[in-house]
Amino acid sequence: MDAALPAPFECPEARVIDDWVDYNGHMNMAFYNVVFDQAVDHVYDQLGIGVGYLDGSGCSTFTLEAHVTYLREVMVGDPLRVTWQLLDYDAKRLHYFEHMYHAEEGYLAATSEQLSIHVDLGERRSTPFSDASLARFARVLETHASLPRPSQAGHVIGIPR
Repeated sequence: MDAALPAPFECPEARVIDDWVDYNGHMNMAFYNVVFDQAVDHVYDQLGIGVGYLDGSGCSTFTLEAHVTYLREVMVGDPLRVTWQLLDYDAKRLHYFEHMYHAEEGYLAATSEQLSIHVDLGERRSTPFSDASLARFARVLETHASLPRPSQAGHVIGIPR
């Protein structure tokens, strides 16, 4: 495991499948979340807090909040590339940002800003990350600090007047 993930971290490519396409002929909004979630699972494995961590510690992470911005359509068969950037963390939470690109055409299709919390599944309550995890997050944040803050980060939903 490389604790200092590249900036940004490139997740494995995904591809839009037929079941994800709605009556409008493009990927349904719900499946953008599926792609972003699968990308996070891969990142968590790299950070040492994925499924193996759950099995060994009884702890996991839950999403507290997610804000997805849909920028361009993707269609059945389109390849997708997701990047992951750590924006911040504290003893119990991770704040991160993902960009979803069309892997061949290069355009930005969507973004996802998320806040997750570390949970003891036996207690079903939040609990601090281990010191080792916090040290990994510090190294990642140091590397990711060289990236510009995404323009969509921190957006508030509403109709501009």
